[in-house]
Amino acid sequence: MKLKSNFTLAIACFLSISICLTASGGESTQPPSNITESERTLQSLVDQAARTTLEKFADKNLKQKQLSITLIDLREPQRPVTVSYRGNERIYPASVVKLFYLAAAHRWLEDKKINDTPELRRSLKDMIVDSSNEATQYILDVVTHTTGGYELLPKEMEKWQHQRNAVNRYFTSLGYTNINVNQKTFCEDAYGRESVSRGPKGENRNKLTTDATARLMMEIATGKSVTPQRSAQMMELLKRDYSNKSKDAEDQGRGFTGIALAGSEGARLWSKAGWTSTTRHDVAYIELPDGNKFVLATFTTDHANEREIIPTVARVVISGLKDLR
Repeated sequence: MKLKSNFTLAIACFLSISICLTASGGESTQPPSNITESERTLQSLVDQAARTTLEKFADKNLKQKQLSITLIDLREPQRPVTVSYRGNERIYPASVVKLFYLAAAHRWLEDKKINDTPELRRSLKDMIVDSSNEATQYILDVVTHTTGGYELLPKEMEKWQHQRNAVNRYFTSLGYTNINVNQKTFCEDAYGRESVSRGPKGENRNKLTTDATARLMMEIATGKSVTPQRSAQMMELLKRDYSNKSKDAEDQGRGFTGIALAGSEGARLWSKAGWTSTTRHDVAYIELPDGNKFVLATFTTDHANEREIIPTVARVVISGLKDLR
């Protein structure tokens, strides 16, 4: 693999001084000796994307601990290359967790643990296409056989929580680590047993890493989540139109990674975004006209109104990938 233009010089400089941005505050570290040239190159690209973004939003006080990025290069789908910047940091995922509930529901459907009904299909669509919290609450009830309501006695609550952890057990069985996916999403707040389940200090709230999130999107995009047929059904719900005229900051096609694709001819986008008053996240699978295919997960915290952080990361990645041949 050869590098072209200024990107070649940038990579050479990065490697010559052994710079690797880390979660501990950007301290210089020696890269592992057993990584491939492709991994080394892509890691430098992700580090460059982080640096560029942090510098651009320095006046907004964007800090390293508020940004996480994972990139999976899928030009060779059978040999994906994964690199990240703070990719294993546990972060409240907002609505990105719905991607995990989508995959779990299809696993349960495949195993005939739940019934395939028009109401279930309506809820899956609304959960992913419109990011409906009410639909998500219904899906989690169906998948875990739990419901919200008044507080339970300790032993009853323990049994309830075990059932609610069904999605966690599923992803643990697949080798996912450092995540927690067992809570509903709400427009306002949780009450009763839902609040008890979160813990008095929110210690049991949903948590995801960009590494885990990017991995699931990759598995869906490559037909490896549940079955190829079910992956295709999931992809249909994740398909986004980044070229529409919506000015809605919460539009999943035009409000997040899709901003970086504006004006592109022939690019294709599938994604799941999440946003709250304190978080702004997106995980996207992108196919570019030049043959590049990749998953990019970007999580940001405490800068929910900064719509340009996520596309800034994406622009650097897209530009860098075009120079890789």
